[in-house]
This record gives sequence, C-alpha cells and structure tokens, in this order.
Amino acid sequence: MIGAFYEEGLKGGNVAIEYADGRMRPLSAERWLCYNEGDEHVLARCGGPTLDVGSGPGRLTVALTRMGIPALGIDITPLAVELTRRAGGLALRRSVFEPLPGTGRWAEALLADGNIGIGGDPAALLQRLRELVRPGGTVIAELSPPGSQSGVHTVRLRQAGRTGDWFTWATVSVDDIAPLAGRSGFPIVEPWNAAGRWFASLR
Repeated sequence: MIGAFYEEGLKGGNVAIEYADGRMRPLSAERWLCYNEGDEHVLARCGGPTLDVGSGPGRLTVALTRMGIPALGIDITPLAVELTRRAGGLALRRSVFEPLPGTGRWAEALLADGNIGIGGDPAALLQRLRELVRPGGTVIAELSPPGSQSGVHTVRLRQAGRTGDWFTWATVSVDDIAPLAGRSGFPIVEPWNAAGRWFASLR
C-alpha cells in the first residue's frame, strides 16, 4: 500500500505524509525525478561500485552509470524501478534487508533523501549496510540539519481521503550521527554540507 501511494506521488498526485500526532506535510515525490541541487557533491564521493538504497526513480543510480561507475538501485516500488531502468540505470525491486547481489563488495552505499529513516531503526539499517559494503567501504547518508531532533515517527500516506497503513520512519540529525555510526561499525565519520543539505560519510 505504501508503494501505491508513492507511485501516485511520482505521477504528480497530491499525496501527503500524515503523522500520528496529526501533523501533515506534502510528500512531493516528484522532486526525486530529476537533479536536486547538491547531488553532484554526493556523486563526486562515489569512486567504486555503489548501492543506491531506496533509489526511487533512480536519478543518482542513472547519473553514476553515466559517469562509468557501476551502480545498482534498490527500491520496493515497481514504478520507481521501472523509471530507473527506462532511464538507463540498473535497479531491483528489493528491500535492503533482503538478500542482495554484491554483499560485502560494495565500495559505497547511498542513503540519500533522508533514507537513513528506512525501517524506523537507523542502527539496524547501518548494521545491515556494514554487511553490504566491503572492508573500508563508505556509507553516504543525508541527514537532518544541526540543531534538529532525531527520532522515530509513526506516519502514513494519504491521498484524497484514502490512507495507507501506519509505518515507522526515522530522522537523524547530523549532530547525532557519530555515536550511532560508531555503534554500527563505522568509526570514521565526516559530516559535510552542500546546497543547504547535510550529509555524513561513514567509513
């Protein structure tokens, strides 16, 4: 059901994120269809085979492919995978917690667009990525800005009176990433920002 609402968002539908406390904000999924300012700084840090986790319609996967860097996008939404393939990228309809090709051999793994929130448990996600990247490999995570509060949120997607199932999504502030990464097998953390976006490279 989550994927169905996300697909509607990719098609331009007016889909909102509803929080359990009653707050609402637009999903605005169409912004992931094309270049976002600051993407080039993420791409520049990818030098080897890259796994794009929660790749959506594949703008980063496709860009890396065009740069000559082997890249695989994974997403649970069929339309997102189809759009990636149509644009010339390689993508699988797969959860990051399912068996994946290249386990233990990826040079980089991307958690762009706040995808460190996948599953509502950032520690479990990073521990899974530690299994997927090779020794010395890097996770590049997009984070909430300094001063923001990290947390786990119960949310669902809503469109035109229809609602999906509740699920959990996490946010992680750049202020909190170092101890979380260290506990998850990434002792070296380099925070950085570009174009008003905040990231950290975890190694």
